[in-house]
Amino acid sequence: MAGRSRNPGVIVVLVTCPSPEVGEKIARAVIEDRLAACVNVVPGLASIYRWEGKVCRDAESLLVIKTRRTKFSALSRRVKALHPYLVPEVIALPVEVGSSPYLSWIRNSTP
Repeated sequence: MAGRSRNPGVIVVLVTCPSPEVGEKIARAVIEDRLAACVNVVPGLASIYRWEGKVCRDAESLLVIKTRRTKFSALSRRVKALHPYLVPEVIALPVEVGSSPYLSWIRNSTP
């Protein structure tokens, strides 16, 4: 696995937002607070879900946040403070393996 390494503590956090503008506001805040190294704002999502007994469909944007596991609690609090939803999605997925320089950059960007 030349150039790749096992991941010591890097995660990807997924957050859905009602619009790209809300997503960019949250993204800028978590980057400025050094809670994340990078946030991708992906517009054009269609989310279908059950809420209060009804099946709903909404247009949303997705945030793909790259950070360290040790930053998750603070990141989650910051997202929830800025997010307009009553129950925002804030879920973390482990990165199993990745480019060594990229994983190092994430760790160095989130001291």
